[in-house]
Amino acid sequence: MSPTHHPLLRHWREAVPDDRLAHLIRDVARAQMRALQLRLQAHGVSFGHWTFLRILWIEDGLTQRELSELAGVMEPTTFTAVKAMEQMGLIERRQLPGNRKNMHVFLTPAGRALEKMLVPLAEEVNHVSVAGLGDKQIATVRKSLLTMIENLAADEVDGGLTV
Repeated sequence: MSPTHHPLLRHWREAVPDDRLAHLIRDVARAQMRALQLRLQAHGVSFGHWTFLRILWIEDGLTQRELSELAGVMEPTTFTAVKAMEQMGLIERRQLPGNRKNMHVFLTPAGRALEKMLVPLAEEVNHVSVAGLGDKQIATVRKSLLTMIENLAADEVDGGLTV
């Protein structure tokens, strides 16, 4: 299928060109996730595991609760993913000395090694998604999206009662 005949593109250009911005942002995010998911599959990594790996590459040794919070998912989801990643040999769970309550998640050498293989795939998806946009346009999009996040965070603090 050629890019110009892709159903999502046809939807936005023909069916609902003025649909809400939230829908457009969601569709861009989904398309980016799908593009990355296809690349990750070649390395036996699911998109869900990618999310946790990214967090652990930045801060290894988090508790499962901290990992859930940073990933923005419920703890049972994290537990299931961590268990699968442990079976794959990507992470190990262990208690720290003096703290028998919390289970911490640590990357194994195999999990750490994936960073050099997988991060370039995510960077590739980013490059593909902004192809044809100039540096100034990309900076404007980034600034606009960050402003939207800030606005929505402020709205949440205000209880969603902004007019």
